[in-house]
Amino acid sequence: MKNKKLRVAIVGSLSILLAASTVTPPANAAKNGTVILHEPNPLSGFNSAVVGFNLVTNSTIGYLTGIGFGYYDSSRTWVQNTTFGSYKVTSNKATDFRVQYTVAPGRVWSDGTPINGVDLLSSHMIYSRDYAKAAGLGDWAKGDKMAFNAAGLSSSTYSLYQTGDPVLSADKMSVTFKYKQKFPDWWLTVIGPRPVHAYTLNAEGKTSLQTVAQNEAARDRWYDAFVAKDTTLLKKIGDIWSTSYNSPDVNAATTNPLLWVGNGGFNVVSAVKGQSVTLKANPLYNSGPKVSGDIKNIIQKFVADGNPVVQALGNGEVSLYSGQQTADGVAALKKLAGVTTIGGLGGAYEHVDLRSGAYFSGGTPYTGLFAGNGQKATDLRRAFLLCVPRQEIVEKLIATINSEIPPLRSVTVPSHEDSKYAKVIAANGSSYYVGTQDSLNKRSLSLVQKYQKDAVKNPLKVNFLVPGNNARRAAQALLLKANLAKCGFDVNLDTQVDWSPKLRDSKYDATFFAWAATSTAQGSIRANWRSDGSNNYSGANSGPGLDAILDDVFGRPMSDSVLSTAFIKIEREIFGKAYTLPLYQHPSVTAYDNDLKGVKASSLSPVKEWNFWDWKY
Repeated sequence: MKNKKLRVAIVGSLSILLAASTVTPPANAAKNGTVILHEPNPLSGFNSAVVGFNLVTNSTIGYLTGIGFGYYDSSRTWVQNTTFGSYKVTSNKATDFRVQYTVAPGRVWSDGTPINGVDLLSSHMIYSRDYAKAAGLGDWAKGDKMAFNAAGLSSSTYSLYQTGDPVLSADKMSVTFKYKQKFPDWWLTVIGPRPVHAYTLNAEGKTSLQTVAQNEAARDRWYDAFVAKDTTLLKKIGDIWSTSYNSPDVNAATTNPLLWVGNGGFNVVSAVKGQSVTLKANPLYNSGPKVSGDIKNIIQKFVADGNPVVQALGNGEVSLYSGQQTADGVAALKKLAGVTTIGGLGGAYEHVDLRSGAYFSGGTPYTGLFAGNGQKATDLRRAFLLCVPRQEIVEKLIATINSEIPPLRSVTVPSHEDSKYAKVIAANGSSYYVGTQDSLNKRSLSLVQKYQKDAVKNPLKVNFLVPGNNARRAAQALLLKANLAKCGFDVNLDTQVDWSPKLRDSKYDATFFAWAATSTAQGSIRANWRSDGSNNYSGANSGPGLDAILDDVFGRPMSDSVLSTAFIKIEREIFGKAYTLPLYQHPSVTAYDNDLKGVKASSLSPVKEWNFWDWKY
């Protein structure tokens, strides 16, 4: 990775930042074993596996409070977490692929309850479509409302390929899961520990932590219900899992502590909507890498990107930052005394999405300007994307931070440094959106005028969702609005701080945001573009042909050459139907208090928290 130029990870916009003078070093108040993390987007809920809650802010809390069989390090290498347990393939046949997961002896939940294989069976309860049908928790094939509102039901390898019920070992420390076939990246899975005893006690009406003996008895009751497919209890647990974690407010005096039982390094203590989440070190943590530091508290603080977070770092109100800055912001960060600023190529990429239909699960019908795949809707989507001033956005907002980042032309290979990128963009249909902006504007207006002759004077109205708390995105939105006016579009910029849950809202015709990579999985694109993909918020539906290609990429190990060919087919559909336009790979910047040691930024999410166990003052 090149270090000559700062690269930034997430998104910001032009803003007036701190003057060129040196700023006061961070105050010592936050250094008594407390790390204050910056997040620009407020937390929307504590269970990022629930449909609609797939937000980096949410999943970061999950990373700090729970751990399973592995994690990625800063070099994007998968590390098996042998402290917690192990896994091995026990059958490698074409139609009988089995993996055994074993929990290491002595691992405990934060309430002192020993962890065992029964806790792994929760994965089957939540993500198995067959089990859900048999247990009366919903029939996925019929479009039922599922008792467990899990995004992974539509897009996880477990939900697609698992078959039969898992087998618990006699000592209850191992579980063997069976699949219909082997699939790429099989070790990246939803299988992991969950405190089923706490779920059960909560479902039974308990509102306080119980003794270890009571907890183990509750786990036994859950296991009996699991085996018997006890619809009543399992539905109650499904409701708790799907809804009880969705509030961004946590009051220690009124919130059920059973919700916060975990096996991670930290436990949730409190949260204030739109402001912060406070976590305390789990004194019983022994499920992951050994803590070498002295961090006792972590506060996830929600501060707008740009000038506000620079000031917060300078004032000691934030200890560790990774976000979306402008060139002025990077310069201001570098001038902060007592703060280290480092760069790296981000794992996120910015894109414009146009709505063409309703979100597959519970979305309201969309009848707006871009609805459907008819000629008019497709032409207007193409016109809109042609007129997005991608080159201008990159030159004014990104190149000033890192001049080596070009306009992005792929959503399956969202990095120009990837070896597959050149081959994919040569044939993926992205050339349709390449040219001088004047020429693109002329082509755009020509398409619009097929349906609205006087479009410049009487423009087509577009309702555009703009993520808030982000100066760079604010500037990006203004550049977009100004140029689209030249092509016959009147763009209403609706800026929302709490934007993530609104991505599925059919009142919006368009939006931009970033997908942040969490893994190196071959088939992660499936969730974004399959007709029933959990991340397909804009309701794109190109039909069974695209779904089949996406399924193939998801389910079959491929060489780079074969994978590139499949990616080309996928993108020719996506760009041909004008569902999206990639803008740029995010540059990334991390800044932190010099006294905080052990910080190593990653290009995968969580960018700055992945090795919290190494932090120390």
